[in-house]
Amino acid sequence: MAMTACATCSCAAVNRNPHISAVVSTTGQCNGPVSCHVSKLGSSMFGKGLSCESLGLSSASYSAIPVSGRQSGRLIVRATLAAEGATEKVDLAKLKADLLATVAGLDRGLVAEEADEFAANAAAQKLEAAAEPVELPEDLDKLDGKWRLVFSSGFNSGSYGGRRPGPSIARSPFLLGTVYQRIDVALRELDNIVDLRFPAPWPLPTLEITATLAHSFELAGGSKIRIVFEKTSVKPLGTFGQLPQFELPKLPEFLRPRNDSAPGSGEFETTYLDSDFRISRGDRGELRIFVKA
Repeated sequence: MAMTACATCSCAAVNRNPHISAVVSTTGQCNGPVSCHVSKLGSSMFGKGLSCESLGLSSASYSAIPVSGRQSGRLIVRATLAAEGATEKVDLAKLKADLLATVAGLDRGLVAEEADEFAANAAAQKLEAAAEPVELPEDLDKLDGKWRLVFSSGFNSGSYGGRRPGPSIARSPFLLGTVYQRIDVALRELDNIVDLRFPAPWPLPTLEITATLAHSFELAGGSKIRIVFEKTSVKPLGTFGQLPQFELPKLPEFLRPRNDSAPGSGEFETTYLDSDFRISRGDRGELRIFVKA
């Protein structure tokens, strides 16, 4: 027997979320399908990929919903939208720019106060939340290269060592220059490279050096990397640039700090990563922001 529509209905949109529920009022008084016309609901983006759910029929066609017996009432029509642009795309470039603006003028965190550190952390969290999670080793190649440190929250403690023991910034005999991190993913090497200046009273020349703290590294799961300190190399610059590079001797075992037999070792997590911008968080909470050199 051919099925003919014996009732009609009208649909009203409840909201504009990607999954829309529309309430349908029916007036059918006999067996047969209810002809349900779902309009575009006020926007050209609606009406795409529509399906209806009614009376337990989750995959019924929206144009022929069977109704048995003498019924009148309400049908719930769920419209699933597959429209492009239904959700606003997050502008990662703007979030990166906002973060850089927040830490600008803080001398990599050396002059940051508690409020500055709070603002930097809040801006970093926005970028971390908006981006796809970093997965290693899938994203490992993006880490490769030389990165310049633009901010470290560790300096806010008044120590170059951050939350780890380290020289006091206020009483330091040297001035901290540019700080880089060089990562070789093929060799599993990570070097922290620091330019230092030791001012001297006139007429003695200022001593300038580049110190390289060499580490090996391994993946520690997820987006974490575990580094192991290997050695420190020093290259004189400027007036003493003709001197050869040399390595600093390791402290004897009995002179090393307790529970820190390998100074500079530890773990960090990469919480944001793209081709020219990186955020990492240390195993003691330090926030560090890098840009590709």
